[in-house]
Amino acid sequence: MGWLARATPIYNPPFMIVALLPLLFFLPAEVPKVPAPPSSLTQIARQADEARTGDRLADAIRLYRQAVTLRPSWNEGWWWLGSIYYEQDRFPEAREAFARFAAMAKNPAPTYAFLGLCEYEMGDYPRASEHLRQWVEKGSPGNDQLIDVASFRWALLLTRNGRFFEALYLLGKKVEKHGPDPTLAEAMGLAWLRMRNLPEDYPQEKREMVWLAGMAAAYLSDLKLDRVHEFQDRLLAHYGQEPNVHYFRGYVFEFEKRYDEAAEEYRQELKISPQSAAAMVQLALMDVENAQLDEARPLANQAVSLEPKNPLAHYTLGRVLLASEKWAESARELEIARQLAPNSSRIRFHLARAYKALGRAADADRENAAFERLKGKEEVLATPKK
Repeated sequence: MGWLARATPIYNPPFMIVALLPLLFFLPAEVPKVPAPPSSLTQIARQADEARTGDRLADAIRLYRQAVTLRPSWNEGWWWLGSIYYEQDRFPEAREAFARFAAMAKNPAPTYAFLGLCEYEMGDYPRASEHLRQWVEKGSPGNDQLIDVASFRWALLLTRNGRFFEALYLLGKKVEKHGPDPTLAEAMGLAWLRMRNLPEDYPQEKREMVWLAGMAAAYLSDLKLDRVHEFQDRLLAHYGQEPNVHYFRGYVFEFEKRYDEAAEEYRQELKISPQSAAAMVQLALMDVENAQLDEARPLANQAVSLEPKNPLAHYTLGRVLLASEKWAESARELEIARQLAPNSSRIRFHLARAYKALGRAADADRENAAFERLKGKEEVLATPKK
């Protein structure tokens, strides 16, 4: 079962088990058509294919390696080498073969996912993040099984990198597809509790807390609010003094339009975690909606100071400044937010308003056009829907 065993989930996830089986020998359509090898290579290649299809994988590896040594440009041979090594959990060798394939392929996008999966298993998380990011930017190509596995790993790495809402967006989509699977729940629990950990490396004593938060999160994605509150009540009863428990509870109340209760939970979070930029942002956005700008601005300013690379913090401060009619300052903050989250329709909408107030008609038109292009798409700059 390869990487699944190393993930050490709380329970073996059915969807991930099913997903792995057809993934290993998925040959992308982008394998370039290279000239047939000379006769000796043709014979070796045929023998390698026969060994592979006959499940004589040691022979297949030997023959494919012989073939690519004779002709390093034979890309299909590198692909099958990578696939066989991957199936055998020989991830450094698989990564080398996939890298050779990617260097020569006209469209190597699916291979970025396999490179990232190998590097994840090797513990090379920065490279895994980079290759999976490239795969996502190319549209996450591949069959359903590859998309399931690679996007799950990408979500775990996003959490590790502190990009919690993006991780939750991806994991929520998986819950919509597969239901509240316990392994998905564990990953969501880490993200909602804002723990920059992977499922295999966080403290054992926090597992129950993560599981309770994750099950609440999974049922939230599934819109089963009674179950959400069941698990959140248990979470609060046992772990009410832990960071981000009240923040998550406030988010759920805000989702349900129970705004006073949400605000009280965010304030409670700040008593436990005075440096919680996430709680500050949510409170500031609620204050903006209620035209309480004197309360909103210090919260938004502090959130930006604490997390200068958080697009939601800059967006929130931009909203506060826009409502205060400080057009130039608002535009600067929203421009930073746009740079950090270029696919957010809401950032573009409010930036267009700031540009219009400054008399920058062409810039406002450009941002309005971007807003129209993006507004029908899901975005990961997530705040509770109102």
